[in-house]
Amino acid sequence: MTSLDIILPAYNPLPGWEEVVIGRFQSLVKALPALKIRLFIVNDGSQRLDKTHSLTLLKGGIPDLQWVSYEENRGKGYALRQGVKQSTADYIVYTDIDWPYTEESMIGLIHSLMESNDAVIGKRDDAYYIHLPAARRRISRLLRSFNAKLLRLKVDDTQAGLKGFRKNVKDIFLSTTIDRYLFDLEFIFLLSAKKELKVIGYPIALRPGITFSKMNRKILFQEARNFLKIWMKS
Repeated sequence: MTSLDIILPAYNPLPGWEEVVIGRFQSLVKALPALKIRLFIVNDGSQRLDKTHSLTLLKGGIPDLQWVSYEENRGKGYALRQGVKQSTADYIVYTDIDWPYTEESMIGLIHSLMESNDAVIGKRDDAYYIHLPAARRRISRLLRSFNAKLLRLKVDDTQAGLKGFRKNVKDIFLSTTIDRYLFDLEFIFLLSAKKELKVIGYPIALRPGITFSKMNRKILFQEARNFLKIWMKS
């Protein structure tokens, strides 16, 4: 039976997140009966998380839940690498703990991945940017322009929180070194260097009610340095 692992990084998720995860996961399993689906949650050093309470709730709805946890917050890229290391599935998909994209988006991306694509990258439409704070919206669009013109990536939208890849691409994901936001860009940069790999973008949409926070300036400057490091390798 074809297998799929879904990996969610978690850092101080909002109250009630467990019910959201259980509901979205169970609905996806029901919609894709031909796949053996496992869920990995990676607790990225959360300080405001009652692990015992959360695990009790999650295991009640997802008995085969795979839980990875460590004490120090390291960032989304680091967290996902810890989950991917433990994955043994034919396909791997990762998204955010609040499951922000519609089920149709995830199902469509998974089907596209199974159609002989090595990696499928979620691409955001214009409606997505309406939900972003103005500064994040400008930065995101500027980054897409840089990705296309300077790095010449196979997919210019690198930062959407929904992506999938085949098992044969796992080692490339694990070779990324950036721990925070631009690990996605680094991953797609490495994929783009492999001409034989088929990497495509897939249009995705947000669920209603999703909001985004402003980006910390310290993180912004750190990620600008990471972008320059990637550019210098191109």
